[in-house]
Amino acid sequence: MKKILFILSVIFLVATHSKSEIVSKITINGNSRISNETIILFGEIEKNKDYKLKELNEVVKKLYLTDFFKVVELNINDGNLIIFIEENPIVQNLVLEGIKAEKFKEKILEILSIKERTSFIQSKLKKDISIIKKSFEDAGYYFVKIDTKIIENDNNTVDLIYDIDLGKKTKISKIKFLGNKIYKDRKLLSVITSEEDKFWKLISSNKFLNTQRINLDTRLLTNFYKNKGYYNVKINNSYVNFLNDESFELIFDINPGKKYYFNELKLSLPIDYKYENFKDIDKILNSLSGKVFSNTKIEKVINEIDKIALREQYQFINAKVVESFIDDKINFEFKIEELKKQYVERVNIFGNSYTNEKVIRNNLIIDEGDPYNEILTNKSINQIKSLRIFKTVEKNIEEGSTDNYKIINIEVEEMPTGEIFAGAGIGTSGSTVSAGIREKNYLGKGITLQANLALSEDGIKGLFSIVNPNFKDSDNTLYTTVESSTTNKLEKFGYETSKYGFKVGTSYEQYEDVFFNPNFSLYLEDLKTNSNASTNLKKQSGEYFDIATSYSFVLDKRDQKFKTNEGYRTYFSQSLPIITEDGALGNTFEYKKYHKFEDEMIGRISIYLDTIKSITDDDVRISKRSFIPSSKLRGFQPGRIGPKDGADHVGGNYAAALNFSTDLPFMFKNLQSTDFKFFIDSANVWGVDYSDNTDGGSKIRTSTGLSVDWYTPIGPLNFSLSQPITKHHSDITESFRFNLGTTF
Repeated sequence: MKKILFILSVIFLVATHSKSEIVSKITINGNSRISNETIILFGEIEKNKDYKLKELNEVVKKLYLTDFFKVVELNINDGNLIIFIEENPIVQNLVLEGIKAEKFKEKILEILSIKERTSFIQSKLKKDISIIKKSFEDAGYYFVKIDTKIIENDNNTVDLIYDIDLGKKTKISKIKFLGNKIYKDRKLLSVITSEEDKFWKLISSNKFLNTQRINLDTRLLTNFYKNKGYYNVKINNSYVNFLNDESFELIFDINPGKKYYFNELKLSLPIDYKYENFKDIDKILNSLSGKVFSNTKIEKVINEIDKIALREQYQFINAKVVESFIDDKINFEFKIEELKKQYVERVNIFGNSYTNEKVIRNNLIIDEGDPYNEILTNKSINQIKSLRIFKTVEKNIEEGSTDNYKIINIEVEEMPTGEIFAGAGIGTSGSTVSAGIREKNYLGKGITLQANLALSEDGIKGLFSIVNPNFKDSDNTLYTTVESSTTNKLEKFGYETSKYGFKVGTSYEQYEDVFFNPNFSLYLEDLKTNSNASTNLKKQSGEYFDIATSYSFVLDKRDQKFKTNEGYRTYFSQSLPIITEDGALGNTFEYKKYHKFEDEMIGRISIYLDTIKSITDDDVRISKRSFIPSSKLRGFQPGRIGPKDGADHVGGNYAAALNFSTDLPFMFKNLQSTDFKFFIDSANVWGVDYSDNTDGGSKIRTSTGLSVDWYTPIGPLNFSLSQPITKHHSDITESFRFNLGTTF
């Protein structure tokens, strides 16, 4: 419409003004809201200027571009420039009817071109209707209908109302894969996020058709095939077939191409670089030769090069990958190139209105004046994200004052950090209920305050904690925990205990991926036994005062913390008595290794060792003794193996476990968010200070079975079916175990 009016204005000018004329006077008609001065300013109109047709056309164009005017007409008569305008109405109210979700309303209003207090332009209305329709289609509403109502008011304003009928949300009844002759459909279904509509997926949102999710699925399928050797895979199309008024068929057309293998892989270094610094890379490259091509493995090589660059302080290098093909084989050359030296000139932080800037800067690994490094920059961003006090954390890199400098701009979006939470859990070992309150950014300093209360069948526990991740503006974490608990184990273990006290500690990354956590604790404990307890256990009744210090080391080399595929984690802790009646010295060691096999099968092996022994040769009380964690020995009731004194299992001075598990990806592949595992557990608890009077500590217990982890919308569900292989006659077995927990 605006283009038509502009053309008509030009025609009018041609008809009324064919020669140049000096403007000595300006007359404006038709305006009511916009002043004459503003119009003259927007049109860049000057008196005493010789205006030809070209200059007048430019004035008309500039006025139309403001979006303030529906009609603009110019005429010059005896040096008087007469401007006639008709103002566009202003949108007084913009309403989206038919949408209940306020967040979705806000999202749509942000992306519309017509907003409240802006000009109403008919040509933009059609565009905005398309924007709204596209937003709902992306969310799965493919049958949305939009009607508009334009209510004209007396003061040249309008109320714009979008009447939206969402219709039924479109479900995916069937997902098909065309052209795929390599992998079964159920395997590919496990790769993508979209799901077929099934009766048990009552809450899942992935069963609804979503354009953005389909685009993501296309990328996931491409990455999957490329990691299986199909370098040239093409997802030719992803489209939908309409089935009925609420159901579609989602189709992916896949052309895998041929399978490729790694051939010759080599590393090229600058002439002055020491080869021995990169010898680990050569080992990786040699191990890949002849194996199936994988994008992930190429990325792993580049990541290892980056790690070496950081370790050896090669600040300005880049790894370039050069490929060449021989039939179904690919040669790779990783060329290390020196880059121009660049430094961080400035780090700017935006968006933190409440959070102290020091909280953000203390989590930066790279700072002003340092050599610019993309890896460290990204690591800094991830550390800021890990604070979990910002909704979004984005970076933007700009050129500095010279070519040798970079400016890092970090934009954060704050979010509410106060939480009231509750939780519940139920399982074969009993049920729990918990509630609490948490503030993750106290006074804008990144400090976490938390208080919570947990009730279970065995007792009650209350806790208050303070965690300062940037103690004294350092990267060290200081935490304090005050707790009180009462545990009733009279029925199963012959004792109950009341305990209260506090713990103070710190945590920091001592070396790369190595974390050190020292702490100091003080606790008072009142231990009571029942009348049926053994003589040795009754001797432990009384009040205890314990002061101890402890520390732990963690070496974490896992590729990711959740659903780990590769790597390992090593943990060691030691508790040292300072003032205590039993002089208990405790040690715990755990090693867990992950390995990814073909067909998405992940194997895990773990070793667990725990010892508790008195340095004064006193009897270690039962509340401190070693017990096998329930997750490390399935098929047996928790705590009901090992030394037995009378009717009570009393734990031991030593505990050990060896666990092996592997995924079973071929089982129920159409069940997404579900992991099936086969496991073998082996464990034992043995040795007490009065071992001559106990039974059951000499036999190694083993079991095997299947476990299922189901990540449901209401929380994680875990259950296992186990069969003991070796056991002691005093053990209490448990073939089936389940746990369901949630927070809300």
